[in-house]
Amino acid sequence: MGRARLISMLLRRGIRLEAIARVDKEQNLLASYVKATFTPGPGRTYSLAEAAASVGLDIATVGRLWQSIGVSGQAERLYEEDVRALGTLRVALEAGFPEEALVQLARVHADALGRVAEAEARLFHFYVHERLKAQGMSGRELVQASEASADRMRPLIEPVLLYFHHKGMEQAAREDAVMHLQEDAGLESTVDVPGQLRVGVVFVDLSSFTPLAEAMGDAAAAQVLERFSQVVREAVSRRDGRVVKQIGDAFMLVFSDARAAVASALEIEQRTAEEPHFPATRSGVHWGQVLYREGDYLGVAVNVAARLAAGAERHQVLVSGELRREAAGLPDVEFVPLGKRRLKGLVDEFELFEAVRPSEAKAGRRLVDPVCGMELGLGESAARLVFEGQERVFCSQACLQRLVATPERYGSLEDDR
Repeated sequence: MGRARLISMLLRRGIRLEAIARVDKEQNLLASYVKATFTPGPGRTYSLAEAAASVGLDIATVGRLWQSIGVSGQAERLYEEDVRALGTLRVALEAGFPEEALVQLARVHADALGRVAEAEARLFHFYVHERLKAQGMSGRELVQASEASADRMRPLIEPVLLYFHHKGMEQAAREDAVMHLQEDAGLESTVDVPGQLRVGVVFVDLSSFTPLAEAMGDAAAAQVLERFSQVVREAVSRRDGRVVKQIGDAFMLVFSDARAAVASALEIEQRTAEEPHFPATRSGVHWGQVLYREGDYLGVAVNVAARLAAGAERHQVLVSGELRREAAGLPDVEFVPLGKRRLKGLVDEFELFEAVRPSEAKAGRRLVDPVCGMELGLGESAARLVFEGQERVFCSQACLQRLVATPERYGSLEDDR
């Protein structure tokens, strides 16, 4: 079954049968694929109705659970391991976990662990297989060397997954304990819909990442993003926050404490401002009610935080009035009033503030490369040019050449924004 699906995929990608046969003969491709996966061997298969009867659930419930796992569109028949998984879900139902919540949990597991598996396969290919290939290995020698490395790593998969799940559960259990105590103390009202809670939502991104990637190329931009990611994750973990998602250069962060949300955003700003050859960041922070669904946070409060970040200027931590009131008394932080504004896509006006730390010295004035948006400190520029009566600085000769070739694209950028 697994071999047939792989061959079908190869054919759909335009690879002819002759090429498949040749590579299989040279590198034992199909056998290597089967070894690397958990493809079921010969044995009984089940229809959905048979699986439902086997686990003792009605077929409609089994159908919904099977769809939530995310593989129902790939297989018409279920294997023994599939039926065992459905049996595990049945135990959760009997323990009092409602189907609505169980479907959400199954989807989170499927999405998250699917991403983990993809990372394992792709990173192994790029950093192990391709490097062995670059060393001159080919054919069966390459396959054998790759398999030897994979064989050593494969037994580590489950212990590593359990370790990271355990570490994640430690934080989740702490947050759950806080939620229980807040409810018991009357600090949180009873919710009308399961999943409602009040949190601090932070969106933070790099203000010039698109032109930076265009000017410097994907590989160089990825290195900048790796540095940014490290700063963000360190600041978040220090304050018991959570990285909900990353889309390109933008991060969505959630905190159960408003003060922690602001402090984290300010730390990210301070640390990135001190980085050499680095673009400016901007952040939006809001406090409000959200709806927790499938590992994500939904609602107007999320939209407000995203719009705040989009409306922030370079190096600005823009916060709402709700956040400012919830974080009142935060030591060494000043909330500078900016008046009321209407955020793009939202009807109501919002009272806005800029969060700053007066005690922290601002990074020295830095000039901005008008092409890629990279900020440059004293002595960091690679080239200079007087353009339209104004001196411009550049992080590289390539950026200077881009401006000279198409000056109309960059004349509106200001180096002091």
